[in-house]
Amino acid sequence: MSSFLPKVEKNKKIFSIKAKVFFLSEMWGKNRGGSCLMIKVLFVCLGNICRSPMAEAVFNDMLKKSGLEDRIEADSAGTGNWHVGKPPHEGTRSLLSAKKISCEGLYARQITDKDPEAFDYIIAMDAENAGHVRSLAGYGSKAVIRRLLDYVEDCETADVPDPYYTGNFDKVYELVAKGCSELLKDIRKEHKL
Repeated sequence: MSSFLPKVEKNKKIFSIKAKVFFLSEMWGKNRGGSCLMIKVLFVCLGNICRSPMAEAVFNDMLKKSGLEDRIEADSAGTGNWHVGKPPHEGTRSLLSAKKISCEGLYARQITDKDPEAFDYIIAMDAENAGHVRSLAGYGSKAVIRRLLDYVEDCETADVPDPYYTGNFDKVYELVAKGCSELLKDIRKEHKL
């Protein structure tokens, strides 16, 4: 048994057991319930040009205002590939600009099979996209996969409607802002932030 113990040279300091435990818990975190690891959130819609980049921008703005941008990061993706490489829809950009929320540097991408393991939360805008994400993730994914409005109690709708078809970017913003606010509260509570 003593062969497993490290050899200690004279005048060398070694960490106490308490210091080692503290270091390891800080290094690797306790992921659920107070982690020092970056918490990663992925917002998903169909084409990644309207709803999910709006949610990413709104959520990032909330993180910045609450001082949590060094603990939580957000990204967005689409289940379809039609708009890959394009900036957010003009309706999304205009609305965010009016709200003084930046969407600079956001470009559409398609969700990949690596995303369910890379993100802690994958937040879909509607049931159809949540289903696609669950199919992609398979059984045993580490990510929490939910719809954004699942976080909003007594919401008049379960899905964020697609303004690409409805043109109602104001209503989408209202729902996205509510959902992002409640999601952030949930993450803060879960991770003791």
